[in-house]
Amino acid sequence: MPNHYIINDNDQPVYVEMTNTFRSPDISAPPEISASQSAVLFSANASNSATIVLSLLSATISVRINNPAGSGRTLYLSRVSGSIGGTSVLTSISGSFTLVKGGTLTSPSALTPVNNNLAGTAVSVMTVQSSTAAISGGSVLASYQIAPGVFSPAFTGSIIVPPGNALSASVSSSSAAVGTIISALSLTWWES
Repeated sequence: MPNHYIINDNDQPVYVEMTNTFRSPDISAPPEISASQSAVLFSANASNSATIVLSLLSATISVRINNPAGSGRTLYLSRVSGSIGGTSVLTSISGSFTLVKGGTLTSPSALTPVNNNLAGTAVSVMTVQSSTAAISGGSVLASYQIAPGVFSPAFTGSIIVPPGNALSASVSSSSAAVGTIISALSLTWWES
């Protein structure tokens, strides 16, 4: 077929027409946009601080999200963000971040997940808890050192928590300089 153009018409620039019709009209936004529009994007936040007077001290905050067996929903982790800092000399603050499959929290407190669609009335089926102690047990999925300031690794749904499973995250900061140190942690996920 000598006059048949497989991509575009002869009088159009190359790639003007849509060639990937997997989703109509095209795939152009991260899945969090659709999740938020559908009112199934949630977040939970927690923080902990410690005042340093004479010696090395640490501030740890841990969050555990449990997807109950039989919930009928799957959790897709969107992002974990957090920070370490405070009034202590910033050059003396060091910290770590750990993401764990499962895990147990010591003396946990309940957290209420927030729907990120401010007009959304949907409620998360996940059970969320926080603790000022490190996570015990579980299998480490990610662990790295962090510097003072904000960190925000995006997972864009690549970590999946089916019913009957749990995901835990922890941020810990420490310093020997006099002042206050703060560890903060926020998890964002969608459910379907």
